Amino acid sequence: MYERISINCCHCYYNEYKETNIKRSLFKFWNVNGLLINIYKIHTTHLGISRIKRNLGIKEDVVEFCKNKVLDKKSLIYRKGKNWYIENDAIKITINATSYTIITAHTIK
Repeated sequence: MYERISINCCHCYYNEYKETNIKRSLFKFWNVNGLLINIYKIHTTHLGISRIKRNLGIKEDVVEFCKNKVLDKKSLIYRKGKNWYIENDAIKITINATSYTIITAHTIK
């Protein structure tokens, strides 16, 4: 009728659960630092350059500007779905997580 589970079996399940949680936390750590590790891959399109310059009102190189914001220690970096979001100094930058293309940047109101 009912199967009896021994203490050793429960202990194995607990260890397996504990290991998967450790792996998940390590994956999250790797995931958060994935953008920093691949900083050299960050780029944008010609339309992206004009859109970001217009939105932020900057004259300098857009890619270098965004890379500096990513590397800044005050930046809040998080991933939501398929995009990375970087918030720093009332600026929010959106970067695609797989291609590392800078999609847009806006000022936070």
